Amino acid sequence: MSDSLHELWLRGIALNPAAPSDVLIRLMDQAAGEAGLLMCEGRDLPDAVIDAALRHPASGIRRALARNRHVDPSRLAPLATDPSGIVRAGLAGGPHYRTRWVRPLPDDILVAFLTAQDGGEDGMVTEGEIVQSLEFSRQIPLSFQRSMAEHQDPRIRIHATAWRVLTPAQREALLDDPDPAVREAAQRRSWELDPQAVEAKLPFIGSHSKPSVLGTCALSPALIEQCFADGTVNPLTWNRHTPADTVTRLARHPEAKVRKRVAARPDLAPELVTELREDPDEGVRLRARLHPFPRTWAEYWAIDGVIGYGPDCLCPITEPGPEPSPHWFAACATSEEPVLRRVAATWPGLPAEIVETLAQDDDEEVRIRLACHHPLAPPHLLLDVFVTRPAHRPHLLTLPAFPRTGLTHLIGHADPAVRALAAADPTVPVAPVDDSDESVCRAAAANPSLTPGDLESLLTDPRTAEGAAANPSLPVPRMHALLDRCLNGAATPPTKTERPSAAAGQS
Repeated sequence: MSDSLHELWLRGIALNPAAPSDVLIRLMDQAAGEAGLLMCEGRDLPDAVIDAALRHPASGIRRALARNRHVDPSRLAPLATDPSGIVRAGLAGGPHYRTRWVRPLPDDILVAFLTAQDGGEDGMVTEGEIVQSLEFSRQIPLSFQRSMAEHQDPRIRIHATAWRVLTPAQREALLDDPDPAVREAAQRRSWELDPQAVEAKLPFIGSHSKPSVLGTCALSPALIEQCFADGTVNPLTWNRHTPADTVTRLARHPEAKVRKRVAARPDLAPELVTELREDPDEGVRLRARLHPFPRTWAEYWAIDGVIGYGPDCLCPITEPGPEPSPHWFAACATSEEPVLRRVAATWPGLPAEIVETLAQDDDEEVRIRLACHHPLAPPHLLLDVFVTRPAHRPHLLTLPAFPRTGLTHLIGHADPAVRALAAADPTVPVAPVDDSDESVCRAAAANPSLTPGDLESLLTDPRTAEGAAANPSLPVPRMHALLDRCLNGAATPPTKTERPSAAAGQS
């Protein structure tokens, strides 16, 4: 039997939901190659398999486990102090195939990373590089970020870097911390709210970071004038520290993109709102019409995170921060402005009755955002968005409410990805193992409605071998026999039989 079939069998068994622990553990054998890594990274795993991977001598296996988004992260805690820095970095950096929503790490893992004294025995990365990977991974929950400034361990307080979001009392406490290293770190960060310090520091900040500084820090009058002179005023439009007279200048700026960002500021003077509602640019008029909804900066950012992104927006779905009240979102949900209904649809706290209404909204973007963000979005809506908007398919497939049955009506769809979804439905009358598209054949071969007898011929066809090996109907002894063939070269080839008939597909 060809090596190509061996690889397909191994990949299929690696993802077979019915494979027991003893089968999966065999895939960690070096002879299994990439299949063991695929298994450790790409699926939920029984405890016995997790334990075996945690103890495995090959760092590649442990690193693959570290990047698993299906396993409870508390089970991965030993990897935060793994002898290999590469393994630690894998856990700190998060899943390799990052979804729009990233699950946060538990506090004990975060503390282990932030207090580490080295980057591992292999010397491939430093502890600082691991922390940097962690900070960019979106795995630090807001609850932990808020608590860092008051953590009992000074090594954690040093990392309380979100200076602008700390309360005045927290900033003052860090500047007067009993630990000199914490005081020094706090002093280094305090420049962000000192206009003269920002002006002095800006020339030495990399060009990619300057818009962030100009959009968040307190700015001196001289720096503001410099922004107007060199055409870099756009970040000033969303900076809450921008003075009122500067906001007025921005509201009358010759460039529409500048006026547009100013038009929704919560601190915009009433006369400017009136003026911008008559602006010649439609986008400016739209944002000005949204007043008085953005009364706070949290409301401003809730609107800004939605407006203008389009139906295929794949922006990360982050943990809600300081946010508007439920009453504000409810008001947005009943607004005549589609933009505000889109904002409401993005909030996962909407009650069921509002979700039901928005699921039937005339605006497609409202329905798409509801499907992608709300846990109560109805399954029929998730399926509709899957069929009509391919960009959202990877995310929708991760949602618990996504329907996996009742898809027979899609079996003849023109899009192979939709047919493949339907081909995996155990309620379809016939699993389409002879479809013209290989992905559909593979999905059909994994359909649990097939019998062990059906699977034998499918295991011998490259178009269906992987799906057949992943089929939960495949008997466990047969899984072991396939592994014997792949890992040991034992002579246990599949039995050649007829392809499954239509009747067999119904069994």
